[in-house]
Amino acid sequence: MLFRGRTVTAMLILTALASALVTLTAAERWLLAGTGADSPAGAEPSGSEGLTGREAARLGEVLDLIERKYFVPVDREKLLDGAIRGMFETLDDPYSAWLDKREAEQLADSIEGTFSGIGARLHVRGGKVIVESALKDSPAERAGLHPRDVILSVNGHSLVGVDLNEAVNLIRGPKGTKAKLVVQREGVAEPFQLILVRDEIDLESVFSSLTPDGIGIIEIRQFALNSLDRFRETLEELEAAGMKALVIDVRNNPGGPLPAVVSIAQLFIPEGEPVVQVENRQGGREVTVSQGAKKPYPVAVLINRGSASAAEVLAAAMQESADALLVGETTFGKGTVQVSYESEAVPGSQVKLTVAKWLTPSGRWVHDEGVRPDIAVEQPDYFRVARLSRERTLARDMAAEDVKSLQIMLKALGFHSGRTDGYFDEETEMALKAFQRAEGLAATGRTDEATAERLEQRVRDMITDPANDRQLNRALEALRARIGLSAAAGGAAETGAGAVQAAGKTEAEGE
Repeated sequence: MLFRGRTVTAMLILTALASALVTLTAAERWLLAGTGADSPAGAEPSGSEGLTGREAARLGEVLDLIERKYFVPVDREKLLDGAIRGMFETLDDPYSAWLDKREAEQLADSIEGTFSGIGARLHVRGGKVIVESALKDSPAERAGLHPRDVILSVNGHSLVGVDLNEAVNLIRGPKGTKAKLVVQREGVAEPFQLILVRDEIDLESVFSSLTPDGIGIIEIRQFALNSLDRFRETLEELEAAGMKALVIDVRNNPGGPLPAVVSIAQLFIPEGEPVVQVENRQGGREVTVSQGAKKPYPVAVLINRGSASAAEVLAAAMQESADALLVGETTFGKGTVQVSYESEAVPGSQVKLTVAKWLTPSGRWVHDEGVRPDIAVEQPDYFRVARLSRERTLARDMAAEDVKSLQIMLKALGFHSGRTDGYFDEETEMALKAFQRAEGLAATGRTDEATAERLEQRVRDMITDPANDRQLNRALEALRARIGLSAAAGGAAETGAGAVQAAGKTEAEGE
C-alpha cells in the first residue's frame, strides 16, 4: 500500500516498476495527522530537525575524503545518492526506496495510462529480483512468468544484488523489443530462459460475463482509480440481467489504490462491519467500516499466488465481513503500507517508505503468509510448466527439466501417457513424433524452434480456455450448490477468451 505525502494522492503501479502500492481512504488523515508533509506516519519526534552537527560532520568528512583522495575523480551527486540508497538497504524492506527524478517520472508515466513494459510487478529481497504477479494478458503472463519466480538476468545483464530501480530500468523498454530473462523457479532444478516481447500495458481492468443459469463473473485485473465506477456499472448490468450469484476474480491482481478496494467491498459488506484495519508503529489502529449493505445473493472470490496487496485486502474483507467463499490458492502475502513523500531538497525525487501494517477485519496480519482460501484448488500441472529452451535440442536419452516440461505438455495435449520425470525415453519420442505429425511438422522426435512454439501455443490455448479452469469451475459449482442449482443447469458464458463451461474437472482440497 502506498500514500503520497502532502496530497495523499492515490497511486497505482502496474508493471515491473515498483512494489505493491495502495492508498487508504478513512485512514489517510489518521496516518498523516500531525506529521506534516515530510514526516513519516506514526513517527516519534527525534528531538532534532535533520542531521545533528556530529552526524553531518561524519558524513561530510567521508564525502570530503573521497572527493579529494580517491584515486579517480568521482561524481558528488552519485555519492550522495548512494548514501541515501544505503540507508534504505539497511532497512531490509523491499517496499521502501529512494526514487530519483527520472525514476519518479517513470512511476508517474505508469500511473497515468497505458505504458510499455512486460506487465509484471517485482520486488527485491535478499539481493534477488522476485516476481509478485504477472498481469493478465501481459507479455509476462503470456511468456509464463509466475509469482515467486526469481529473475537472475535480463538480456545478459545480471540482476543479482541490484536494487529494484536498476532492475526495472534494465527490464523495461520500448514496445516490440525483446527482454530475454533467465529465471529460477521453485521446484525447478535449473534456471531457464523466457523471451518476452515488450508491449503496451492496458489499464482497462474490469471484465464480465454471465452464465446461462445466472451466475455473474467479474474479473478485476488490477485496481485503478476508476475501478469502482466500472465495477458498479458492470454489477448493475448483471443484476438487471437476473444474476443469481457472483464470482469476483482477482487472480494475478497486483493491487492498486485502496479507495477503489474499500468502495467495492462496501457494495457487499453490511453497514458498520469492518473492511480493513491499519496499525501504526505504536500499535494504534484505525478501522475502516462499511457504509454499504449485504447483497441477497452468494458471492465467491477467486484468488491465487499472484493476488497481492489490495487484492488481498478485498479477499480478506469479503471472506470475513461479507460471508463470501474464497476459492483457489493462498495469496502472495503483502501486508504493509507505504507513503510516498516528495523531496523538497531534491525537487522531483521521492521517498517511498513503509509506515504501517494493514490487517484483515478481524485483525490478522497476512504479511508473508497470505489469505487462505475456503476451498483450495490447484490448477493442472501444465498451467505452471516452464517454457522449452530455444538454446538446445531435446532428444532421446536426455535428462533435463526441459524434458519434464515437454512431457507435461504432451500429456496435457493427449499425446503422452508415460513418464513425466524429465528422462527422454522412447515413449516420449513417439509422443513427440505424433504431435509433430498432427501439427504438420517434420516428425523428427526431437525439438526445434517450430515444435517448441507450436507446443507452447497449444498449451496456451488450453490455459486460456475457461473449460480447463479448475478454480473457476469449482467456484461455479459451489455457488450453484448455494442457490440450489444442479451442475447440469449450467451452460456457457460467452467471454472474450471463449466459453465458460458450467461443468468441468475440478480439484478441491481442504474444503
